[in-house]
Amino acid sequence: MKNKILVLGAVIVGVLGFSAFTSMDQKKDYNDYKAQNLQVLPEDISYEHLEGAMKAFNIALGVKCNHCHAPSKADPSKLDFASDDNPLKEVTRHMMRMTTEINEKYFKDFTKDGVVMQVGCNTCHNGQAQPEMRIMY
Repeated sequence: MKNKILVLGAVIVGVLGFSAFTSMDQKKDYNDYKAQNLQVLPEDISYEHLEGAMKAFNIALGVKCNHCHAPSKADPSKLDFASDDNPLKEVTRHMMRMTTEINEKYFKDFTKDGVVMQVGCNTCHNGQAQPEMRIMY
C-alpha cells in the first residue's frame, strides 16, 4: 500500500515537472486574422466566429474541411481556404443564402419558449453530406 502511494506521488511529481517545461497556452493569437474571399459571411468576422461556423458545418453535414475547401497548389497536404476551386464551396454559399432567406421570410418572429426557432444546415442534412430526399404526397 505504501509503495502504491509512493509510485502515485512520483507520477504526480513527474507530470507536474514535465508540465513546467511545456507551454500550457498553445492557442495562437488571431487578433489580426483577416479571412479572405468571404462572400456570405461578414468580412470582419472574428476568427473564433468563423471557426465556430465551420465546425457547425462539419457537424451538420458530417464532413471535414476538405469537403468544401480545395487543396493548396503550393502544398497539397494543406487546404487553400480562400480558393474557389472546389465547386462545393459555391453550393455551400448558395445554401447559406437560402437558409437566411427562409429564416427572414418565414421564421423571423417565430419563437417557442422564448427561443427564436430557425432552420439551419442540420434541419435537412442531419449529419449527412447529401440530405435524404423524401417524396411528399
